[in-house]
Amino acid sequence: MPFAPPARLPRCGVVDLGSNSVRLVVYEGHTRNPMPIFNEKAVLRLGRGLQTTGRLNEEGMAQALTVMHRYHAVARAMGAKPFEVLATAAVRDAENGPAFVEALRDRLAGVPIHILSGVEEAAYSADGVLCGIPAADGVLADIGGGSLEVVRLVDGARGPSQTLRLGVIRLAERSGGDPIRARAIAEEDLQTVPWLSHAAGSDLYLVGGAWRALARIHMAQTGYPLNMVHHYTIGREEARDLTGLISSATRKVLERLPGAPRRRIDDLPFAAVALRRLLRVTAVRRVIFSASGLREGWFMRRMPAEIQKQDPLLSTAWELAARHGRDPSLPPALMDWTWPLFPQETAETSRLREAMCWMSDIGSHDHPEFRAEQAFLRVLRQPGVGLDHHSRAFLALAVALRYEADSDAAFLRPSRLLLDIDSANRAEVLGIALRLAYTLSAGTKDLLAGTRLRIEGPRLVLLLRENSGVFAGESVIRRLERLAQAVGLQAAAERDLPAAAE
Repeated sequence: MPFAPPARLPRCGVVDLGSNSVRLVVYEGHTRNPMPIFNEKAVLRLGRGLQTTGRLNEEGMAQALTVMHRYHAVARAMGAKPFEVLATAAVRDAENGPAFVEALRDRLAGVPIHILSGVEEAAYSADGVLCGIPAADGVLADIGGGSLEVVRLVDGARGPSQTLRLGVIRLAERSGGDPIRARAIAEEDLQTVPWLSHAAGSDLYLVGGAWRALARIHMAQTGYPLNMVHHYTIGREEARDLTGLISSATRKVLERLPGAPRRRIDDLPFAAVALRRLLRVTAVRRVIFSASGLREGWFMRRMPAEIQKQDPLLSTAWELAARHGRDPSLPPALMDWTWPLFPQETAETSRLREAMCWMSDIGSHDHPEFRAEQAFLRVLRQPGVGLDHHSRAFLALAVALRYEADSDAAFLRPSRLLLDIDSANRAEVLGIALRLAYTLSAGTKDLLAGTRLRIEGPRLVLLLRENSGVFAGESVIRRLERLAQAVGLQAAAERDLPAAAE
């Protein structure tokens, strides 16, 4: 019988045609967490010289026609529908921008090409950030080569926005390549946006490759244990120190900095200047870097309303369970079963516990010798925007212990470094409890229903219903004792009597 491939999930593709680079991303599926399956970037610097000539760079335009022809071919070959092009600051501001777009349309027959206004660009970027951080509160700042978009975010809702001529290429040209002069230009422009000061004490969400480059430098300097820019968070003073170093460094110093991308060396001082001025004007308490922006905003606008309303963390957990788990009816039962161990939990810790219950079987199809480590890495390093670094560390540690990893295993180090003691303890208790639940239930809701946990004074009691297919064997008792030790109680296994007999 010939092999029948599974049905292909729907795909869509978008090109972000910016002042500095052009990027194609192809996404797969209808999901709350945009899943890129192809991502390619070319640095064209279309906006180089725009400040003085008012025109797009001729060499960049010639290269763009070749690159865009390839992107169109890739999108067709991958079955990406819709496939659209979003052009930003350089194209909309250049006097030859319309002619360039017409040349593109001749090459890309039938492909929609949208020249976004500054307001539209800011809105797409804000939707992208809110895709991963639904309750974002503060200011979003999206820096490109030609412009800086700032958006006020209030409890997950978009507020006013403004486009400023502070992209890294344009700021460098406006200042004659002088970072000191660039400071005055950036401060003067930012002072024209009065609502920026209303965000004092909240967060600054940074989008754009130049700022992601700053994050990578900081991560390398501090030995950060998770090499993932999305959701990377630093305090205001750390950000000030970083920007002070980068904005005043010579090119040779920048080239020697660990983590500094060579293609961004010229942009780094001006990205740092813009960020330092933003820190002063907004008086935010911390900075959160986002890898989710304009392209993810475009993707989310194409999702059904019911998907847009999902919790991104829980959506990630559901998707992992669907791909790697065995019984979709079990996680809600596990949520009820583990509840007695966490009577004082907050809404946020309950949300993490629910996500863990959904993720608890994701190693079921892996080799038994490597399940703990494979499940740990699958959670810690998975793509997607729905998990911040704390959530990744918590869930990865819990799932490793659910598969009975040694608590001092070397591969657990990133989680140990990222979590405080209380969070690590909760993850350990949850992981050990789920290990016991799977030992009892064989991963099925029906067998789990024959058991329950109860805390009686100093005792953690496992109640087992007769003739339910579960019993207190050696492995059950061993795991129950480990769980009781983790919560500081004494272990006991008893027969579960009907409610009337109790």
